[in-house]
Amino acid sequence: MKKTLLVVSLGSLSITTVYAGGMDRSGQPITALFEKGTYLELNSYTVKPNISGSLGPLHSGDVSKRFTQFGGAYKQDLSNDWSMAIIVDQPYGADLRYPSGTGYPLAGTTASVDSVEVSGILRYKINTPFSVYAGARNLTSKGKVHLPSATYSMKTDTQNDWGYLVGVAYEIPDIALRAALTYNSPIKIHFHNKEAITSNSLAAETPLNVTMPKSINFDFQTGITPTTLLLFSARWVEWKKTQITPQFYTNFVSPGENIVDYSENTISYRLGIGQKLTDTWSGSLAVAYEKSSGNIVSNLSPTDGYKALIAGLKYQATPSTAIAAGVSYSWIGDAKTSLSGNETKFDNNHATGLGIKVSHHF
Repeated sequence: MKKTLLVVSLGSLSITTVYAGGMDRSGQPITALFEKGTYLELNSYTVKPNISGSLGPLHSGDVSKRFTQFGGAYKQDLSNDWSMAIIVDQPYGADLRYPSGTGYPLAGTTASVDSVEVSGILRYKINTPFSVYAGARNLTSKGKVHLPSATYSMKTDTQNDWGYLVGVAYEIPDIALRAALTYNSPIKIHFHNKEAITSNSLAAETPLNVTMPKSINFDFQTGITPTTLLLFSARWVEWKKTQITPQFYTNFVSPGENIVDYSENTISYRLGIGQKLTDTWSGSLAVAYEKSSGNIVSNLSPTDGYKALIAGLKYQATPSTAIAAGVSYSWIGDAKTSLSGNETKFDNNHATGLGIKVSHHF
């Protein structure tokens, strides 16, 4: 059985990480590190969520925005034992907008988080079938929030910060088996933040310290027939350590409160099957799941867990070049938030996604 028979598209499976707790979006994949020889990939996916809530008779309207993300990777062997990869993704993000004119208390509120991460990774094959790898992660990030109901706004500068990753892998290429365990360190960000409360004529630059969470990824695949591949992954993220607490907000707007925090860490799962259909076409089908916590969540992140179905199709255009596409549908978990001590409900929400990846072996 050849490992190259089936390679499930990053675009087809990574879409479901959009609502995998907190601000997680890409899942920080490293699959390119295990490609043969010299390898290049480019990928993109777009997601349209539909998220709305209610407070008694008042309805928020759809608070989510369509967003598009990009990524890529380059991998090269340095010797028989050493290889390297450079991976670019957008691991964290948020795009939220409460429509104006609804009468909802948060009408007009907007929030966004943008990030780009570049990882440089070295891998060493100890002996068959074990290898170890480690690398540096460089994260560029920024964010902003506007709360018209409190005449409050904040906008960070763009910061560039460092973390690392380490991992170990076990492979049996003859049956396309690979198990990889990866640890991503937390990254501490020290923003210079511009805050303003226009009703009190307050405006100043304040420090804002945010820790993006550490995470552990487990990725597993194995051939179960010469043309069928089984895939499983799990991702744990320590979101409880991430708090966004701007000084003006926590001192004057909502004393003692964080503008965003998380009561639970998250674990998300994916299980999929890849199937070779012809000499040039292969397909995949996967399910994904993250348990709802049932706790009160932030009004700026009103989701709680998800279930998803993902389908992918890959075309081997030449022996070296492949094009893969994937679609997903996510049932976003019902969430509870709080406004002035009143419980609000966000339910019956969903998201659809479309991804594409082009890859080439040199």
